[in-house]
Amino acid sequence: MNYKIDKENMFESIWEFADNLEDAYSIGDKIQLKHKYLNINNIIIAGMGGSAIGGDVASILERNNLKIPLQVLRGYSCPSYVNKNTLVICSSYSGNTEETISVLMDAIGKGARICGITTGGILEKELVNRAKDIIIIPKGLQPRAALAYSFIPIIKFLDKAGIIDSSIDNWLKSTIKTIRDYRNIYSEKQVGNPTYNIADKIKNKLPIIYADSSSFLIAAIRLKGQLAENSKMLAYHNELPELNHNEIVGWENNLDLLSNCVVLWLKDGCDNSRVKNRQSITNEILKEINIKQYNISVDGNSFEERFLHMIHFGDWLSYWCALLLKTDPSPVQKINRLKDELSLINDPS
Repeated sequence: MNYKIDKENMFESIWEFADNLEDAYSIGDKIQLKHKYLNINNIIIAGMGGSAIGGDVASILERNNLKIPLQVLRGYSCPSYVNKNTLVICSSYSGNTEETISVLMDAIGKGARICGITTGGILEKELVNRAKDIIIIPKGLQPRAALAYSFIPIIKFLDKAGIIDSSIDNWLKSTIKTIRDYRNIYSEKQVGNPTYNIADKIKNKLPIIYADSSSFLIAAIRLKGQLAENSKMLAYHNELPELNHNEIVGWENNLDLLSNCVVLWLKDGCDNSRVKNRQSITNEILKEINIKQYNISVDGNSFEERFLHMIHFGDWLSYWCALLLKTDPSPVQKINRLKDELSLINDPS
């Protein structure tokens, strides 16, 4: 790693993803529930940023095992349908995320079943005071670098609560091995590293990340966020087939601006067959206006393995963009400023 640029060692945080998956499984395996969760009709995972993406990841990895609706909520209040048969999982790495604390209070008022996952803070205190189930995860990481701790304990919680019959034991071990194998490639500043090569091509561009809504959409959302927080680059994402019904037409005017855009296609073998056709046709349409496009796919024996491998690929991609731009990937000064200024504003409610 380059200590002159990466002063807070984001390299290590990304490198340790496989180790964190292993540790997070151990934490989840040791969960002992105080309460029973019978007659749950729907689930909300409330969180922001890295904590919210953890909910997204849990939902996509367990999509075949979920028999009731699950919504990842990014905001201040619960939907009106929340009631005593709703499970609200409040996820905040710091435990002080104001939106998540607001959802917690709203969920309490609506009589929902509540639990939480955090390192401490207000969330821990509120849950402990109300004798709710709580999962404590390790401190000391950037929230976005704590992804493993944000989704694996949730999966294990839902499994232990009898809400899902998780298949995590079938794919996690091989996933950890795959990520450990590939991190040796992705962490090297060399031509044989695809994450470095793509970073070098997109570092001065505006990446547009496209993925099938049924497969790698959450990985696209994660990559967009990592490029913003680690690389300090704007990036955008959209999903197929939806973008073929509107956004595709936008690639027409303002060609001088479009020349600064680059499309990253996140592809998987289990993409919908019709979406694969759409990807191919859309690729040709964009070629006609000379838009640079890069296909990204990864190895893995299962969808779950490939999905988490893609997450790891994207994290390294964002890391190398940061270093090539001579940017420390860890600090998020604008987020900190926003929080500081919000703390000075009285809530009118």
